[in-house]
Amino acid sequence: MEFLLDALPTWGAILGIVAAALAGGLSRGFSGFGAALVFVPLASAAVGPRAAVPVLALLECVSCLVFLPGALRYAERREVAVMAVGAICAVPFGALILASADPVALRWGLTGLVLLAVAVLASGWRYRGEGSVPMTLGVGAVGGVMSGTAMLGGVAPAAWWLGRAAPAVMVRANMNLYFAILTAAVAAAFAWRGLFGWDSAWLALAAGPSYAAGLWGGAALFGLASETTFRRAGYALILAAAVLGMPLWDPLTGR
Repeated sequence: MEFLLDALPTWGAILGIVAAALAGGLSRGFSGFGAALVFVPLASAAVGPRAAVPVLALLECVSCLVFLPGALRYAERREVAVMAVGAICAVPFGALILASADPVALRWGLTGLVLLAVAVLASGWRYRGEGSVPMTLGVGAVGGVMSGTAMLGGVAPAAWWLGRAAPAVMVRANMNLYFAILTAAVAAAFAWRGLFGWDSAWLALAAGPSYAAGLWGGAALFGLASETTFRRAGYALILAAAVLGMPLWDPLTGR
């Protein structure tokens, strides 16, 4: 019992992870994407990336189950399966990076990935070429590495599927099914690399209610916003998270 108590996070870590979960849930509920883009840089500022990323993986294990029934009904299963194969093969490489990289360097790298993702999403660029099995596998592999490193695996498939001539319900279902498969692979890879521990479990338990509240609040706000407001708010939230998650602010927080 004593080792469980020793693993209890500090109040500062709990408050930081709860705030990050609320912001990440708001982004996911409001825009349908961006939980990792918001959560990872903010939570990394509070507890470091090696603790923050596994917590999000645990939170997503639960949230993916909520979306799975609708995903199975409307998804283009064959293409999702091909992309998931590429992602699953690449996830261990991302987990290896997370387990062995210098924490500060990794945070700078994550910040760069977030800023790049914001630029891609805000530009409106989409790949509109012909699809193929090798191309789909490659997109999945990119997503797998990004997921294993920072749970950022949705950027590559989002840019891919949003450029296809498919109904929105199918695109959303594809993403949800892909995330369900990929999250299972990421959780297995993290367990294999020893990235889950009692500290991850405590932080996930602390963050769970605020993440759920953020999902609910974001979905409610989405019904009130115009498309222009929706896009601007989503990009601004992600950009603010990237800036706040930079190691530049560590002296101000005592890290």
